[in-house]
Amino acid sequence: MVEVLVSIVILTIGLLGLAGLQSRLQVSEMEAYQRAQALVLLNDMANRISTNRNEADNYQTATPLGAGEDCPAAGASRQEADFNEWCMALKGAAEVSGGSNVGAMIGGRGCVENIADHEYMVTVAWQGLVPLTAPPASVSCGQGEYDTVSENAACKNDLCRRAVTTIVRIATLG
Repeated sequence: MVEVLVSIVILTIGLLGLAGLQSRLQVSEMEAYQRAQALVLLNDMANRISTNRNEADNYQTATPLGAGEDCPAAGASRQEADFNEWCMALKGAAEVSGGSNVGAMIGGRGCVENIADHEYMVTVAWQGLVPLTAPPASVSCGQGEYDTVSENAACKNDLCRRAVTTIVRIATLG
């Protein structure tokens, strides 16, 4: 009887370990999915700027596009249409489930900054699921937007903010 009881205890400990591992795997899978979506949207805007190179200066954003903001209207210019489409994609409009947009990252925001003459930094930021290291201070897109309200919460000081960036350089042809 004692041997059976010890076997049951050992089996229970092993099953609890597997359950914990499964939980961590699901979090990692969601983080990887969000990063993949962010990279697709980052490439999307970088390509839009490169395609409309003569109007690249007009692609700078005063405030982040996406979560928490109304998307700009799709106006007559190519840049206005690009901003509208990118904003909707950041909000997950590519996939809808039960009336909710679910096709992108949690709290996705996008920014375009002019960092030098004919150089633009495109950034996509989103809410991670677990605290890690905060992005560098030079990446300001979404800064302070992903902190939790509680002082004891793990996601303070931008530890749950994720961001990917790329630089778009527009050559001067002449």
